[in-house]
Amino acid sequence: MTEAEIKRPDYHRQTVAATECGVVAQPLSAWERIFNISAVRKVAILGVLAGIWQLYAVWLNNELLFPTFTSTLWAFQHGIFEEDLLTRMFTSIKVLLVGYSVGLALAVLMTVIAMTSRIGTDLLETLTAMLNPLPAIALLPLALIWFGLGTGSLVFVLVHSVLWPVSLNTHSGFLAVSNTLRMVGRNYGLTGFSYVAKILIPAAFPSILTGLKNGWAFAWRTLIAAELVFGVSSGTGGLGWFIYEKKNLLEIPYVFAGLFSVIVIGLFVENFIFSTIERHTVRKWGMQQ
Repeated sequence: MTEAEIKRPDYHRQTVAATECGVVAQPLSAWERIFNISAVRKVAILGVLAGIWQLYAVWLNNELLFPTFTSTLWAFQHGIFEEDLLTRMFTSIKVLLVGYSVGLALAVLMTVIAMTSRIGTDLLETLTAMLNPLPAIALLPLALIWFGLGTGSLVFVLVHSVLWPVSLNTHSGFLAVSNTLRMVGRNYGLTGFSYVAKILIPAAFPSILTGLKNGWAFAWRTLIAAELVFGVSSGTGGLGWFIYEKKNLLEIPYVFAGLFSVIVIGLFVENFIFSTIERHTVRKWGMQQ
């Protein structure tokens, strides 16, 4: 067959106006737009949990064992305005910030030592394997002997809670940085601190942020547990001591109000502080959905 015989016929189609086509993307309804907001979904979950709490407490009908959510809110409000619950919160947060800051500084030092030599890496891995599984609360007897009853002992156990998870995650994040990114930094002539700040830290920041979150969670629950045992510092004590005192007085709604305060502070740190850092770093850089 010749080329003219196998040539396909031409097809001519008329252009259709865009107004004659159907709807390509259906606009979201008001409910769908609201439900797509993460904060709204989380508030809804908290509302459901509060409703379950209220219904179970009403069904149990025993304030000494399990107070209702409304009575806990009343005790929380009364504790803030009529008692010293707000002062106890600030006492705990102040001690936490001191221990968390010292733990972060030591974690940075340990990571720098680990990244500069093989012996440093072996040292960090050995110490992490030894001390990271050790509960911080188990060090309370030694803390009492070494630092006495007060803030020093609390800071000591907080440093132990923060140091190892932050060091381990930071070091793992640095080791996971691809050779391509490392070579890019070298090709741009980056060395020393500029190389670490512009290449290693941004590339490893998801792991670093995970370590910061884990260190915060470990430190917060360790502090409350430690205050339950010997939490009097600065003459008043923190949230843990507030819970312990109210338990001894059988004021159970106030005990739940203290626990509620711990939860509220935890939610605030996770959903505002760490979420803001995450939104302006790893999400902005396209490293996380």
